[in-house]
This record gives sequence, C-alpha cells and structure tokens, in this order.
Amino acid sequence: MRSGNEPTTARSPLRLRFWLGVWGLVWAVAGTVAFALASRPGWAAACGVLAVVVGVDLVMIVRHIRQGPHYQPGRDVPPYEPPDSR
Repeated sequence: MRSGNEPTTARSPLRLRFWLGVWGLVWAVAGTVAFALASRPGWAAACGVLAVVVGVDLVMIVRHIRQGPHYQPGRDVPPYEPPDSR
C-alpha cells in the first residue's frame, strides 16, 4: 500500500550494493591474478576489465552514500491516495 510518504521513509540498498561490489572486486582481482599466473591473458584481461567496472561502480556508490538523502518532493506534489480497503 502506498501512503504518499515514500520519499521520507524509503530505504536505499546502497550499503548492500557496496558490500556486494567489494565482494565482486575481490573475486575479479583474484581472477585477474590467477589467470595471469596461469598464462591465460584473455581471461586475465576480462577479469581486469570487470574489476575496473566494479571499482567505478563502488566509487559511485560511495559518492551516493555520502550525498545522503537529498530528494524531497515540493509542496506542489500531492501525496498518493491510499487504496480503498474493502
């Protein structure tokens, strides 16, 4: 049920995304190292690219976490009407 106060009571999964990103970064770096030591440069490059993408995502997640809650609707945005409970 929507009550109209979602922007003030919403919870963001950014911390979960951060820790899943850290987990993915650890595995991507480990894969890069393992494939490089196994003389598989294609797979090492693929894991390296994945590590870079995850690293950029982590930077953006940290940036969003540090910004904090910043969207609030103005007075001109009416709240949602709750559905009829019949």
